[in-house]
Amino acid sequence: VQLVESGGGLVQPGGSLRLSCAASGYTFSNYAVSWVRQAPGKGLEWVSRVSAKGDSTSYADSVKGRATISRDNAKNTLYLQMNSLKSEDTAVYYCVKDYWTSPWYSHDYWGQGTQVTVSS
Repeated sequence: VQLVESGGGLVQPGGSLRLSCAASGYTFSNYAVSWVRQAPGKGLEWVSRVSAKGDSTSYADSVKGRATISRDNAKNTLYLQMNSLKSEDTAVYYCVKDYWTSPWYSHDYWGQGTQVTVSS
């Protein structure tokens, strides 16, 4: 399993960014996928999840209304569109493969992460 993120960078407050994650080594369309981030000096924070078919999404309160997760199963690619970025969105963003272990999801494979820095 390989997950490779891209699209991070330096953006001004109020700006937008689109992260991508290219997945390989497994049947991408069979599994939910999440974005998880880690801000400097802080723990991991789950950001968003999309279901295997892309018909169900969920978001952390911290990004709700500003983020949109999506996937293209034909391209084995996950996306995260982030708008109205704030300094507190500064973090390393990880693409994470999920699997269902009732009654919740668990993570089993992680990408290497992409840095997002929101600063003027």
